[in-house]
Amino acid sequence: VKLKKKKACLSLFFSSTALHLIAFLMQKMCSVWNKLITELTRLSHTFLHVPQLHWIVVEDAPQPTPLVTDFLAASGLTYTHLYKLTPKDRKLQEGDPSWLKPRGAEQRNEGLHWLREMGAAAKGKEAAALEEAVVYFADDDNTYSLQLFEEMRYTYRVSVWPVGLVGGMKFERPVVEDGKVVRFHTGWRPNRPFPIDMAGFAVSLRLILTNPQARFDGDAQMGFLESSFLQHLVTMDDLEPKADLVNLELYSLILSSVF
Repeated sequence: VKLKKKKACLSLFFSSTALHLIAFLMQKMCSVWNKLITELTRLSHTFLHVPQLHWIVVEDAPQPTPLVTDFLAASGLTYTHLYKLTPKDRKLQEGDPSWLKPRGAEQRNEGLHWLREMGAAAKGKEAAALEEAVVYFADDDNTYSLQLFEEMRYTYRVSVWPVGLVGGMKFERPVVEDGKVVRFHTGWRPNRPFPIDMAGFAVSLRLILTNPQARFDGDAQMGFLESSFLQHLVTMDDLEPKADLVNLELYSLILSSVF
């Protein structure tokens, strides 16, 4: 495992209320580095308001870039800085549509691998504390409501909620009947095992640690990246709807959470 810097505070990592946010950063051309830093600044300023948050940043690069290294060092956040280069045959080529190949599979898997390494080293009270920690996949180009992070803290296995302005729709959301998720309101391929956006779920760290085979498939077909991971962890019946069981009255909160 390639680790440039571990700045994760162990007391936070082994806190029972910790949120571990895995974010992948694509390789950028020089012309868009300024946009990346703008997005990271906006995101980090949100995260600074979230207690017990650990930001795991994984660059798609052969080594850490100085710009991201310096940014994280000055962010004021507890973070871990990793890197994992996407194999050439899985990279988008110039002119390819953005949906042609899954993005961020290797980097998210690297973040999961790091968490599993840390979990394997935990003993006694530290290991017990991991039972309540939660993992979320936070992309750098999304915007999040602070209340979303409080919702996801109460995740037993996999929690889900609506996501705004995704897939050409005003929102996508779980459809709940009698307290259970029965299907998803989505604009594309509702027959997928889990027709959900990456921003629409959080996972118990305990569940990840006890299912080492759960990974993102870098060869998954379009729209199936989330399913390739979740199908190793839960069934649809296991999903935990948040936001007051996805009540319509809370859409003003959730629609502003991620876009």
